[in-house]
Amino acid sequence: MVLSTAAIIRKANQILRTCGTRDPYQIARELDVEIIPCNFRRQRGAYKVIARNRFIYLNENLNPVEKRIVLLHELGHDTLHRREATRLGGFQEFNLFDMADNRMEYEANVFAAQLDLDDDEFLDCCRRGYDVEQIAHCMGSDVNLVALKADVLIEQGCQLHPQAHRNDFLRYDK
Repeated sequence: MVLSTAAIIRKANQILRTCGTRDPYQIARELDVEIIPCNFRRQRGAYKVIARNRFIYLNENLNPVEKRIVLLHELGHDTLHRREATRLGGFQEFNLFDMADNRMEYEANVFAAQLDLDDDEFLDCCRRGYDVEQIAHCMGSDVNLVALKADVLIEQGCQLHPQAHRNDFLRYDK
């Protein structure tokens, strides 16, 4: 099922209201999603449902910003795609991170951008004339999530310039 951007934003905002934080580790605890550190060689993270238990496998070799973004992305899969993961036997890994060919990856990235980047703080940075790199640095995020956030805000009627972003920015081999 393809989700609209508005539906993804509503779900992310509901998580923010329910959990009262943008901290993905606390959100995972609140949602009863277990985080398991892994020494992956070729992936950053994976989401699995096994016997109704939800797990996020997180590459322990990532820097803190990457860990946060991957965790937010995987929480997006938990919130948006749990039924699909369960239907696929609980072993389906969502580790492609390539939005060009996979709608679930795009949806999880939009969800991550919404959870990670506060609208007001983001728009304040824009009013100050910051570019995507400066906003990412200021907000402790990634330029591609910043560009996605700009796209979402444009879709919601904000007068911003569209920003270029890579569709495969979370792929491990990039």
